[in-house]
Amino acid sequence: MGEPVVAFRDVSYRLPDGREVLHNASLEVKRGEILVLLGRSGSGKTTALKLVNRLLEASAGCVLVEGRDVGAWDRIRLRRHIGYAIQEVGLFPHYTVERNIGLVPEIEDWPKERIAGRVGDLLALVDLDSQIGRRYPHQLSGGQRQRVGVARALAADPPILLMDEPFGALDPLTRAELQREFLSLQQKLRKTVLFVTHDLREALLLGTRVALLENGEVVAVNTRDEFLRSSEPLVARYVSAFGNSLALGP
Repeated sequence: MGEPVVAFRDVSYRLPDGREVLHNASLEVKRGEILVLLGRSGSGKTTALKLVNRLLEASAGCVLVEGRDVGAWDRIRLRRHIGYAIQEVGLFPHYTVERNIGLVPEIEDWPKERIAGRVGDLLALVDLDSQIGRRYPHQLSGGQRQRVGVARALAADPPILLMDEPFGALDPLTRAELQREFLSLQQKLRKTVLFVTHDLREALLLGTRVALLENGEVVAVNTRDEFLRSSEPLVARYVSAFGNSLALGP
């Protein structure tokens, strides 16, 4: 797959009080793969995501995007190169769905006709009726809002997606539906995705590879099959804890 699209090289991040949230982390995200960051709350997963688009700055080491240190990127250009979807969705409540999705293309000075076409294409892609585009976020269900969040992350066709527990607040049936739809989208779009979850089943279902974090350190990076067979003690504890729920199907 060539050079990694995103790479962490011995990256650490410390809070102002000196506490280390991420310690000496090294990871590579290959082009077109979904690398899942798995771990408990406080393990450093979200911190790692925020270092990629410079919402946070590394205390040591370097984060590379497309082979360049993120510090060498213009911050705005970097963020427009990366789609970002989060659990809370973060839609602007006073904008319609169409305006929320088309905001980044609008900032990028796309012609209105191109923006309208892109919004229509994305609503179809995430399985939403075009009429929803005229609604406001408060008029949507949780699953619909999450679909809009994914569409907005894809709006300017960024090559990289950062996804921070995007389905975590949904009921189990809606969550399973969106997981399946996301996998279908990925087969079409082949984005490079860094995906955060604390749910092992979701990690193994979606991930090309899974990176397990604990106390700010990368414990293991495995494919699904490697993870399930691993003798690493913490990995084995995760597998044991989830037990029969790991019957994921093909």
